[in-house]
Amino acid sequence: MLQFVGLHEINGPLVVLDGVPSASFEEMVSLRLTSGETRFGRIVELMGGRAVIQVFEGTRGMSLENTKTTLLGHPMEMPLSPEVLGRTFSGSGRPIDGLGELFCEQSADINGMPMNPVERVYPRNYINTGISSIDGLATLIRGQKLPIFSGSGMNHNKLAVQMVRQARLSGPGADNFVIVFAAMGVKNDIADYFRRSFEDSGVMDRVVMFLNLSNDPIIERILTPRCALTVAEYLAFERGMHVLVIMTDITAYCEALREFSSSKGEIPGRKGFPGYLYSDLASLYERAGIIEGSGGSVTQVPILTMPNDDITHPVPDLTGYITEGQIVLDRQLDQTGVYPPVSVLPSLSRLMKDGIGEGYTRADHSDCSNQLFAAYSRVQDARALASVIGEEELSPADQKYMTFGRMFEKHFVCQRFDENRSIEQTLDLGWALLSLLPREELDRVDSNTLEQFYKPDEAAKRFGV
Repeated sequence: MLQFVGLHEINGPLVVLDGVPSASFEEMVSLRLTSGETRFGRIVELMGGRAVIQVFEGTRGMSLENTKTTLLGHPMEMPLSPEVLGRTFSGSGRPIDGLGELFCEQSADINGMPMNPVERVYPRNYINTGISSIDGLATLIRGQKLPIFSGSGMNHNKLAVQMVRQARLSGPGADNFVIVFAAMGVKNDIADYFRRSFEDSGVMDRVVMFLNLSNDPIIERILTPRCALTVAEYLAFERGMHVLVIMTDITAYCEALREFSSSKGEIPGRKGFPGYLYSDLASLYERAGIIEGSGGSVTQVPILTMPNDDITHPVPDLTGYITEGQIVLDRQLDQTGVYPPVSVLPSLSRLMKDGIGEGYTRADHSDCSNQLFAAYSRVQDARALASVIGEEELSPADQKYMTFGRMFEKHFVCQRFDENRSIEQTLDLGWALLSLLPREELDRVDSNTLEQFYKPDEAAKRFGV
């Protein structure tokens, strides 16, 4: 094992080492400072005998002359054990909960192993979040990747906590469900909010938490989702558990990637992000799925904030290409006090059709969601017309749609933070709201289903209209 004394160059979080005969890309290194402190890094670029090293703890206090660098001969690895459940780690995988080091059963490369496409199982069955606007209209399917598009200052952290507290499986394997939660670039008060919320609600024993604070090095932020997904893959494919991975905020990860790319002198792409942003995000998102014979699954819910609420920004734009749908939060609903402020029409789950219905949720789920979408889109047309001619001048049918729209947002989309609705409650509420409309307007549902669920008198009494 060779030790190199001295560095050629220090540039931000990077150091350059010359005359390295046989190094490997992403190989781990240890750097011993003159003060006796040891820091770790990994090789991120190789040019002939020159190695560019990314230092996890930053380069402050490092010397060009006396720093001693040792190549460790392996990529960065995450220690793994069933004991990870209930533990809290830093972004680079070190325990920060005061419970000591992890008793390591095995270690795995944080970059993961690519899934064989032939071995992938098509995602079916759903994860119940207890949130009607998600369960009813954009159902989260086990093994899916379904991002949440939010905006700065909106309630996405609160929504993430509610999903961790309430998410559960139905059917076989319901008790074998765990959550891996990764927070990137969050402030101290938000990190404390996450930790306190999980402990107070009693779910911490089935949660693995990774916290990367906003004042931590950006290099650690780039490692955080990879460490989290390595733990998720171990629990799913080695231990046979069903794992829900919630990652917030992907935009903070991408901005760290942009800063790191700039310090390496790479040519920037759109809005300064590196040209490989798409493939980098795909290397994270594609680690969701189900492998034949494993018994477990990895489901991802990445949360990202759209700068200036711009859905065409590179981060949400590329995320939308890779993932199977999206849940979009609406600032206007948020400002009117609706929680969660889910914008129904641009939200969708592309795998929903294969994981709902008889044997999964309920036979009428597809009919109910299709009709709710169709009716709510008519509400937007009626509101646009009312803004021009006034609500009093609308036709009787459009006035019914206006009433439906108000009740839909008040009772279906809006719900309390501690309210956990079953899929049956969500669907029954959806049918009750549809019963506010004239029967001839419900053209997405067959007559037999309407006969069973269309009850206008009960709906009018329930909603007081």
